[in-house]
Amino acid sequence: MTKTILVTGSTDGIGLETARMLVSLGHNVLLHGRNRAKLEKLVEILATDKGPVESYVADFSRMADVEALAEAVTERHTRLDVLINNAGVYSASNPVTQDGLDVRFVVNAIAPYLLTQRLMPLMGASGRVVNVSSAAQSPVEPNALTGQIKLTEDFSAYAQSKLAITMWSRVLASKENSPIIIVVNPGSMLGSKMVKQAFGVAGGDIRIGAEILTRAALADEFSAASGQYFDNDSGQFASPHPDALNPQKTEEIVRIIETVLAAITQSDEKPG
Repeated sequence: MTKTILVTGSTDGIGLETARMLVSLGHNVLLHGRNRAKLEKLVEILATDKGPVESYVADFSRMADVEALAEAVTERHTRLDVLINNAGVYSASNPVTQDGLDVRFVVNAIAPYLLTQRLMPLMGASGRVVNVSSAAQSPVEPNALTGQIKLTEDFSAYAQSKLAITMWSRVLASKENSPIIIVVNPGSMLGSKMVKQAFGVAGGDIRIGAEILTRAALADEFSAASGQYFDNDSGQFASPHPDALNPQKTEEIVRIIETVLAAITQSDEKPG
């Protein structure tokens, strides 16, 4: 059965390889990236394969762009079968967004939360959300999540953001009529642009990551795995960081994210 699947951050790395795999299987793949030229070129390349492709431009450091992406997808589709929240960032020349937030938290955790919430009506209980996390997970500092304190170390900010997406995934997965929400560590030190830039190494075969994201999106083995964390380093479902198993802490992270998003919305609505 052909599925409609949105893959965020699909112009390079694991996202691109995942999109390529899904297209080759005949699915209707919606590509996302920040660079319009890259997306247009990618559509030309992938259009020669089995499945149709579409492209959507959005900068995940800007919540208005995320809202516009959700609206554009909703306008063109009455149903979305799978959302793969793959877009991510490790470091940036300017790590602070226009809203005064850490770009790692925004792109890796807050933007996918907003996008998931906006697209949930298209998915229903039978849809799937695959959230890309990492083996790198460390306790979230609430004041860093809200932008009140700045994190100067890239790895710390990245690891906290990946725990944040793992935590909110478990909260949303527990809600009534929520789609199946699965958190995946696609594999450590795979050869993505992020790994090459962050660690200066070639990294492993990115197809390892793409294959597990494709499995999580489509395979029956994940149909009863909502709220669970799959560690592709060990090749099995595993326990995430202990904070992700703490209901009080996970609910607090969701509350903070909702507060941050409400503040951004109020700021955007103020007359200039």
